[in-house]
Amino acid sequence: MTSRLKGKWVLVTGASSGFGAAAARAFGAEGAKVLLGARRMDRLETVAIEARHAGAAEAHFHALDVSQTASVELFLAWARERINGQPSAGGGLHVLINNAGGAQGLDSVREGKDEDWEAMFQSNVLGVLRMTRAALPLMPQNAGASILNIGSLAGRVAYEGGSAYCAAKAGELQITRCLRLELNGTGIRVSSIDPGLARTEFASVRFKGDEARVDKLYEGTHPLVAEDIAEILVWVASRPPHVNIDEMLIKPVDQAAIHKVFRRK
Repeated sequence: MTSRLKGKWVLVTGASSGFGAAAARAFGAEGAKVLLGARRMDRLETVAIEARHAGAAEAHFHALDVSQTASVELFLAWARERINGQPSAGGGLHVLINNAGGAQGLDSVREGKDEDWEAMFQSNVLGVLRMTRAALPLMPQNAGASILNIGSLAGRVAYEGGSAYCAAKAGELQITRCLRLELNGTGIRVSSIDPGLARTEFASVRFKGDEARVDKLYEGTHPLVAEDIAEILVWVASRPPHVNIDEMLIKPVDQAAIHKVFRRK
């Protein structure tokens, strides 16, 4: 069966590692044309090569910092040139994956740092708004186009030390719900994909390179990996045009709840 994504344009933010890099490869394997953005250009180039090797019809990359409006607008101008210059079947941007985000620190409110709070809201909340605002004019109506926002279990359940990150991901979830209302009647689908415990660079960034602390977080567990989420993103974007997957919460079997994780000895 021919993939519904073959030849379609797919834009992925935060594509240099983790869920974003895995999504680039997974959509590439479907024969899509991928547009990749992130701050680390060397890593981004490697991911673009991997997406081509996986089978992408095309794979292009460009610097992107979703915390800066000018960077977002420059990136979308670049994306528009790629799309308009080589239109895909159905035309326009078929899938927008708002993946750029992450956590900074695990401090209590009493000990929290402005720079960590601001970074989390810039990427997880304002970045989603900026990217979606800029990308919407490129998305065709009534053709099964999708906006897929990467959320988190943290957006649904609070935990100690997670005040700003939980609030930011709750913000992403509410943005997704608002968009679904605002875009009703356009045929553009909007989804929030919310992972639980997953092993990517997420914890290394959150703990600022303290790998002993990272290892402790995952010790004795079988967490999700980036490819698990990438497979789900492809599945959601591949549903028939009249089907919308509103929200999906994905946890490893070892994680019954945010505070209840089974650990092997």
